Amino acid sequence: MKKLIRGILHFREARRQEYAKTFSKLALGQKPDALFIACSDSRVAVNVFASSDPGDLFVVRNIGNVIPPYHQPGATGTVAAVDYAVDLLHVRDIIICGHSDCGAIRARSQGLEKLPEGGVKSWLQMGMPESVDGDLNEASRRNVLAQLGRLKHYPSVAKAIAEHRLSLHGMWFDIPNVDVLYYEDSAHKWTVLESKDGERILNQLEK
Repeated sequence: MKKLIRGILHFREARRQEYAKTFSKLALGQKPDALFIACSDSRVAVNVFASSDPGDLFVVRNIGNVIPPYHQPGATGTVAAVDYAVDLLHVRDIIICGHSDCGAIRARSQGLEKLPEGGVKSWLQMGMPESVDGDLNEASRRNVLAQLGRLKHYPSVAKAIAEHRLSLHGMWFDIPNVDVLYYEDSAHKWTVLESKDGERILNQLEK
């Protein structure tokens, strides 16, 4: 808490004026470019690795970057956020971002019966793949694709995709290498977003 307060004080003294115009404009309303769904893991700092500004992203974070079944009891928070982003904010893109060394994936691989009864166990039972085998980072990337598949069944999302006003994307943050991978659906592969491939993917998205 002390670090947090010191950070707020530093922002006020050193950077508040820099952001004054931005937040003055945002005070009138938000119009984010995309919905960004990520794991709650504190190391997944999208504002750092994506160089995003306030107002750019509507963010949902939960354990395991999970998209729960639409009508599942206990899923209303994530469901409401997705519907709000699509139907009211009219975002053009939704990104689901997983990451390396994911605790949710590790818990699944070790067996949920080892977890105490409660919110974490219930959440992972509801939203994560039933089994995890092999390399955990590869399993984490597969989980992103599984969650994208589930997202397509949300009524608001399905309607927006059918009307060609929404696109879905998978990303994965490699923490130790500070790399972001993008899933190229047409090629069925994960690609590091570096200059050459990054520009190529940008050109494809602009078509």
